[in-house]
Formats: sequence, structure tokens, C-alpha cells
Amino acid sequence: MLNVAVKAARAAGAIINRAALDVESVRVSAKQTNDFVTEIDQAAEAIIIETLLTAYPGHGILAEESGSEQGAKDSEFVWIIDPLDGTTNFIHGFPVYCVSIALSVRGKIEQAVVYDPTRNDLFCATKGRGAYMNDRRIRVAKRTRLQECLISTGFPYRPGDKLKPYLSMLGEVMSQCAGVRRPGAAALDLAYTAAGFNDGFFESNLLPWDVAAGSLLVTEAGGLVGNFTGEADFLEQGECLAGNPRIYAQLVTTLAKYSKFAGAGDKANVRQALQDDAAETDNTADTANTSEAPDATTLADKPKTLQGRKSQASSKATDSLPDAPF
Repeated sequence: MLNVAVKAARAAGAIINRAALDVESVRVSAKQTNDFVTEIDQAAEAIIIETLLTAYPGHGILAEESGSEQGAKDSEFVWIIDPLDGTTNFIHGFPVYCVSIALSVRGKIEQAVVYDPTRNDLFCATKGRGAYMNDRRIRVAKRTRLQECLISTGFPYRPGDKLKPYLSMLGEVMSQCAGVRRPGAAALDLAYTAAGFNDGFFESNLLPWDVAAGSLLVTEAGGLVGNFTGEADFLEQGECLAGNPRIYAQLVTTLAKYSKFAGAGDKANVRQALQDDAAETDNTADTANTSEAPDATTLADKPKTLQGRKSQASSKATDSLPDAPF
């Protein structure tokens, strides 16, 4: 099954690479504000589905662009597909995007492929058999202190996304780690976490095809994946947190209160902190607006010409010189 998924991912990658040679000619449409789809997404998805269903006609399909329209409707085997994760990057020529394919068996991810066509990097995993990058076994990073870690994330971009809580959450993580990166493709972020290129990943408002394959890569590489409160059942919950066990635990401590599943007390604390920040910002603005203007005497004393200002500066410098010692 993994070999078929790899074949499908490489076929999609070939379509993407050909289109990347003249990306300005690619037709783009918006599913909603800041959420784009291209003819390349659709073509890549079509070749993936064709390859998978040719080999396994009784399997189900859950794909980003076509949903569950194709494949068997009641199969225990469901392929979860993102044909081009990072579409916004792709249409701008920013070379960070990938193909993501996962196989769910009775609700559990058992096969995973993430393919980066720009670098020809292939990440794959089979449940219980480890994770690999280009035939090399990969493991999550070994760092144990969050302040030494590089963390990747994704920014809210859809209408209705809660930007202020995210900025507060981002501020906390940034103050605790060595750096934060936002590459723009969640599946590739998770693959990089599995390979140890970054130490952890967190993002909200994600869908199953964004994280299905990457999550298996992380767990097979020795890491943990869950929602912001640390619960492992995250695939349908719109939150994803990943890292090696030590870093994962430290991120849960920071992020749990921002989870949609956080307790009422934690949510109240977050709301109060946001309100306090907003009030502090308003007070700062009011102080700036009501600060005393220079009085008339000061304005009158200020020379109106450049030469006058030079003369005044020279006079002040002379006045401030100490008396000679003789």
C-alpha cells in the first residue's frame, strides 16, 4: 500500500513541478478569502485518486478538493489526500509546498507519504515500522529544553479565525523558545518535526488532510502528536501540537489554556489577559494623545531658520563650557 501511495505522490509532484516552471499562467480561484485553489490542485488530486483507486477500487477517499465524492462510501480503508499543501506558497513561487497522502484503517492512520517536489524529498511511514526520509530512518530532535528549540507554526488566515488569542499564544511561545518559523505547509512542518529539522509544531484551524500523514511521521519518528491539551484524539478537532516527548509536554503547559477544550477557568484567564492587554493599549494611546504640548514660550524661543538654530546651539554649547582653571 505504501508503494502505491508513493507512486501517486510522485505522479502529483510531476504535475506540480511542470506547472511551477510557469506559475503565473496557472488559473487560480478563491474558495474563500485567502484560501485558494488552482487547476494544479485539481489535476494533482485527480491523478492521486486515479492511482489509488486503480490499485484499491474498494477503498474510500477523503480529499481536500473533492471531499468524499469518489471511492467507496462505507469502506474501513480511507485515503486522506491533500494534493498541494501550501497552495498560497505555490502560486507566489515560494518553494515550500508538498503532496500529502495518508491511509486511515478503521479510523487509525497506518500509512503516510509527504512528498516535497521542489527538493525531491520523500517522507514516508508505515505504522509500527518507523519513519523515513529518502530511505533514511529519521527521528525527532533530542533537545529537552524549550528555550533551545526551533518551533514551527501556521498563522490564522481565514475570515473568522481568532487572531488576538493566536497572537497572545504566539507571544508566549516566542518568549520561551529560540525561534518560531511559519513556512506555510502544515504537512511539511510535521515532516520536518519528524526529521528533527524543527523541534515542535503547533497550529489551529486545521483539517484532517492537513495533518493525517504528518502525524504518523512524527509518532513513528518517536514524537507525540495531539491537540493543545495533549489529548491524542486530535484529527477532527482542528488543533495540532507535535514534538519530541519532552518538548511536547512543555508546549502543552503553555498552549493548553488556548485550546477549545480548555477548562472554563483557563478560558476565563485568557479572556481577562486579552482584555487587560487591550485596556493597556488604549491607555497608552490616550496618554500619547493627551501629552502636554510645548508651551508658547518654548515655541517662541525656537529659532525659525536653520542659521538661527545653529547659532542657538553654538551659544548653548559655549554657555555650558566650564570656567578655565586660571
